[in-house]
Amino acid sequence: MPTLDLCTEEEVANLVYSFYDKVREDALLGPFFNAHVKNWDSHLLKMVDFWSSALRGTARFRGTPMPTHAALPGVSASMFQHWLQLFRETTATLGNSPMQARANLLAQRIAESLWYGYQLHRQPVQIPQGIDCE
Repeated sequence: MPTLDLCTEEEVANLVYSFYDKVREDALLGPFFNAHVKNWDSHLLKMVDFWSSALRGTARFRGTPMPTHAALPGVSASMFQHWLQLFRETTATLGNSPMQARANLLAQRIAESLWYGYQLHRQPVQIPQGIDCE
């Protein structure tokens, strides 16, 4: 459950900026994200709002990520798996165990949901696979 006591806004911003620094430099995810994120400053601010809402309950995020992600070409389960790996590597450096645990749980759910939605959008008559299957 999100709570203001879980972490500070500075910790949320540190998570987001540290994570996306890794993503942008990553051999697999970097080229993909850099090709699709047109304005990194705007994207990062939106991600801070998202994670602040998810972790702290600030309700600042406004958006519909599913249609945006479903429209992307060439997404695979292995990309989501790698995204989760980088995310967990980032949260392991936070020094806030409760935040790390909550953020990792939410990231897992988000990755699964986006992958499920992506598959339904692309192949609506097939049963979607989990991110652990391809």
